[in-house]
Amino acid sequence: MRAAIQPFSLHCSTSNKFMASNSSSLLWFRKGIRIHDNPALEYAAKSANFLYPVFVIDPHYMKPDPSAFSPGSSRAGLNRIQFLLESLVDLDMNLKKLGSRLLVLHGEPGEVLIRCLEEWNVKKLCFEYDTDPYYQALDSRVQNHASAAGVEVFSPVSHTLFNPADIIQKNGGRPPLSYQSFLKLAGEPSWARAPLSTTVSSLPPVGDTGRSQILDVPTIKDLGYEDMEKVEWTPFRGGETEALKRLEESLSNKDWVAKFEKPKGDPSAFLKPATTVLSPYLKFGCLSSRYFYQRVQDIYKNVKGHTTPPVSLVGQLLWREFFYTAAFGTPNFDRMKDNKICKQIPWKDDNELLAAWRDARTGFPWIDAIMVQLRRWGWMHHLARHCVACFLTRGDLFVHWEKGRDVFERLLIDSDWAINNGNWMWLSCSSFFYQYNRIYSPVTFGKKYDPNGDYIRHFLPVLKDMPKQYIYEPWTAPLSIQKKAKCIIGKDYPEPVVSHDIATKDCRRKMAEAYELNKRLNGMISEDDLENLKRSLDEEQSQKVQTKRKRQTLIDWIQAP
Repeated sequence: MRAAIQPFSLHCSTSNKFMASNSSSLLWFRKGIRIHDNPALEYAAKSANFLYPVFVIDPHYMKPDPSAFSPGSSRAGLNRIQFLLESLVDLDMNLKKLGSRLLVLHGEPGEVLIRCLEEWNVKKLCFEYDTDPYYQALDSRVQNHASAAGVEVFSPVSHTLFNPADIIQKNGGRPPLSYQSFLKLAGEPSWARAPLSTTVSSLPPVGDTGRSQILDVPTIKDLGYEDMEKVEWTPFRGGETEALKRLEESLSNKDWVAKFEKPKGDPSAFLKPATTVLSPYLKFGCLSSRYFYQRVQDIYKNVKGHTTPPVSLVGQLLWREFFYTAAFGTPNFDRMKDNKICKQIPWKDDNELLAAWRDARTGFPWIDAIMVQLRRWGWMHHLARHCVACFLTRGDLFVHWEKGRDVFERLLIDSDWAINNGNWMWLSCSSFFYQYNRIYSPVTFGKKYDPNGDYIRHFLPVLKDMPKQYIYEPWTAPLSIQKKAKCIIGKDYPEPVVSHDIATKDCRRKMAEAYELNKRLNGMISEDDLENLKRSLDEEQSQKVQTKRKRQTLIDWIQAP
């Protein structure tokens, strides 16, 4: 497990100078953008005369990047940035109801926090513990400075149900790498035995901010995005208020909660998604995962029967915990190289195929419609994600999972470092799941949910008049049908970038060879080993193509008059 800061609390007696009558607390918001079930907020307000609720606009995530493939910063698409800003506006509104307000500052967070601690004479610094590598490094720096300056630091685990470090310790210092082994180790969360604190009646006032430049929550234009074109915004609005409203709507149907089964659900449902769509609210901490867990468990206690993990609603929260734990305990979790749990596979480095997939130009309407929904909404059903991830990697294009991960990381409003990386390794059969022969068809999978192709017609209006028998395979439509539908394949909509049947066979062959090499070398594969395998696979493919051409030439010669 990588070296990491741990959830930290330095408690002091009431006679200590930290608890003096002029004590001030700084609450640093990053995730955990909520009032309910916020232990850092609760502790920051305790015994404090003044409370400084702070959010720092981090250029690392927020600064516009005109060179990126979609509007946004170098790290995040505009949908996610907008979702975050809406969440901050909502947080500010809720803080004001409690006699406080959100103090927005701009700059490198570590520098800003250290300056605020000194200028505002802060005696207590509170922030939610974060396992992401970026925050691990940042938090360690801030925490070390605060502790050296005599500032009390409180950093509780509240973004997850469990502390990943505890699970890893129970497993002998290694993260469990299967869901079932994780469940056995995790058991019931220790905090779940008592009700959570979900309401706050009032907060201490904000103290004097001195020379600090305090901003209101900025708009997209304030951040410098006014010149960036955005065709459609995500229909999902950010914030704790919206999160709790969506939670109540999801849990109002107790029968649906009890019978929830993740494999079942329509990935083509877009007018009313077939899931809770609570993932972006969990990602930003607008909704407490612990509160969600407790509310679902309360329903389970009052129904005759319910589904169980891994398919149940609670099971989905536990999948999130599983990936958080695996990520926290695995060095280089976000890449193939030097990642001990990741199969070493000679993926293709094909930027043209990657761009076709990313920009919805593969020629497979089901795949392209999903990618359009991703770009416009920043969200799509989990089975839709599975389809496009499989298609890019082991199913058809054999492009590196890290490339697809980067696209998802940028465009998803619920993009989460641990879950995104974990799912891409899973779906590319690089880790966790190894049945690479099981492939999502880019034609038949969507058709079984939406035979009329309404999902495709909505997100790919160029195909809206294509008859349903051709909507998933428009290249098979006669030219007369294409003309009538005002969509000529190869002109108005692209031809398929690959033949699915041929590409799938080729991908399976490459995966089999890669798995055999990983087994033979016990995962200790060098870059030279991978390059040699790649060269061998390419030569084999080239020979097959030449043989096929020769055979066709011979057939043409025989059939010639």
